[in-house]
Amino acid sequence: MMGNKSFGPPVVMGDESIMSKKAHGTSDGPVQDNLRWACDKETADRICNFNRHYAEHSGYFQTKKDYLNEATKTENEGETTTDIKYYDSNSGNLLFSAPKGRTMQEFLVESRAHGWPSFRDQEVNWEHVRVLKDGETVSTAGTHLGHNL
Repeated sequence: MMGNKSFGPPVVMGDESIMSKKAHGTSDGPVQDNLRWACDKETADRICNFNRHYAEHSGYFQTKKDYLNEATKTENEGETTTDIKYYDSNSGNLLFSAPKGRTMQEFLVESRAHGWPSFRDQEVNWEHVRVLKDGETVSTAGTHLGHNL
């Protein structure tokens, strides 16, 4: 799809075996119940575990009022250390903390432009996130997260 890519530090590259067939698509089991921000479990499970190239529709995150309220609350707190934590919908591991090195407003503007939450390298928890040679970004648990552009 995107060819062979290599990303320098701090990116941690992974190999294709992370996304090998498992008990439930590319993961050991389905996404957790009671996903944050009232995200649809069926949609999340399909995208995270049975998909390698696609995502929810562009702008889906902007339809989640609970998410937008949390982001707005964080944004209104100004230049504090407050950020939003993003967890693997399968394993529960912390994957991203954002914003870091930018304001919430800057994070939201970039995310809206891309259509999905857009994370920078310093916002990634590389203990649990890998980038494959085609740019696909995945969790170490086999969850499809998107693509490193």
